[in-house]
Amino acid sequence: MQAAAPAAGLSHQITDLERQTMARVARRLLPMLIACYFIAYLDRVNVGFASLTMNKALGFSSAVYGFGGGIFFLGYFIFEVPSNILLSKVGARVWIARILITWGLISACTAFITGPMSFYSVRFLLGLAEAGFFPGIILYLTWWFPSYYRSRIVGVFMAAIPLSNILGSIVSGFLLDLDGWLGVAGWQWLFIIEAAPAVILGVAFWLTMTDWPSQAHWLAPAQRDWLMGRLDAERAQRESIRRYSLTQALTDKRVLLLSLVYFGGTFSGYGIALFQPQIVHRLAAGFGMTGLINAIPYVFGATAMVLWGRHSDHTGERPRHVAIAYYVAATGLIATSLMTDPILTMTMLVIASIGGSSTGPTFWSLPTAMLSGTAAAGGIALINALGNLGGFFGPYLFGLIKDATGGSFTFGLMALALGPIMSASIVLMLGHDRRLEHIPMRQPAPGQ
Repeated sequence: MQAAAPAAGLSHQITDLERQTMARVARRLLPMLIACYFIAYLDRVNVGFASLTMNKALGFSSAVYGFGGGIFFLGYFIFEVPSNILLSKVGARVWIARILITWGLISACTAFITGPMSFYSVRFLLGLAEAGFFPGIILYLTWWFPSYYRSRIVGVFMAAIPLSNILGSIVSGFLLDLDGWLGVAGWQWLFIIEAAPAVILGVAFWLTMTDWPSQAHWLAPAQRDWLMGRLDAERAQRESIRRYSLTQALTDKRVLLLSLVYFGGTFSGYGIALFQPQIVHRLAAGFGMTGLINAIPYVFGATAMVLWGRHSDHTGERPRHVAIAYYVAATGLIATSLMTDPILTMTMLVIASIGGSSTGPTFWSLPTAMLSGTAAAGGIALINALGNLGGFFGPYLFGLIKDATGGSFTFGLMALALGPIMSASIVLMLGHDRRLEHIPMRQPAPGQ
């Protein structure tokens, strides 16, 4: 990982020691974290592709499907904060491994649902099992990456979302074509096959990952000392402005407003993710081609996510980057709702994906600049828990509107656009926080 040159006015001087240390940390941690989030997101949204045949096979209306797809986030909400606090106590290695293995097993059970109640139950349990994974990884990244690198690193990590949609769309489309093989429906094969990697990665995470920089024997002593010193300096700087207790973090006005910001993003993000395969299927012939076309917006989203995060780090500006991305997502959704031409429809879906994907890495730089220690564990988890409730309401509302309008996607897409518009407005209202500024640190002289 190459460090970008700092923008004018920022007092961060990059030495060879820093550059080598951060490159080694990134090479060691990021591949596993990206792989895990890739599978996590796939197991959340592969129900979108399964719906192309599952809904008809089980007699699900759009409202039933939307409710079941979104109830995942109610389970997720209940256990989110306790899960992240436990992770901060026992370490990421054991806790993330537990999350991966349990959610993989439960995700596979979706293949055996028989009606609405079993569908709701499995999706709810899947949310309970996965609770704490994403905020746990965000917290884990704060233990390893100084603030100067955080937005781009979160962007690289969260690129797993569009990458998961790219590969997941292609694979899921072809898995549906296994319909009837060995007497099992294609949508059932989809859940069984795509659940297995989570269990495998859970074991691998436990065997290979490191909890803290102080345990990183794969770093040279000088690299380990530099990284620990840098992170300690940032923590002291944050706490000199305000040191949050866990209770203060969970009740802070800014934390609660950031939860609402995140709610607006997940409201639209999961609403479109769970219904986009159905939109695309109207434009394509066959499940395989649906998968290929459905992947196109996420190719652009993955690229935009990384580049936008890098630009935010380079300029040192956060709130406007977040707001612009949300406004672009809303524009794409509204424009999609107005299109009738297939090419224009896909173009607008690409714009929506670029905006929606670019919000993640810049958004998470906001709360991680405020909080540290147990307060960070609880605050980040609360933002993710409350925010991800949008992942319940978005798909459910979309399904209700779709049923009420005779299967039209137009008004559902317009409703989804309200979420990112609200999010952008709140971020601009909150404005700049001094803790978002890069923190200078004296570099050791040669030989020190």
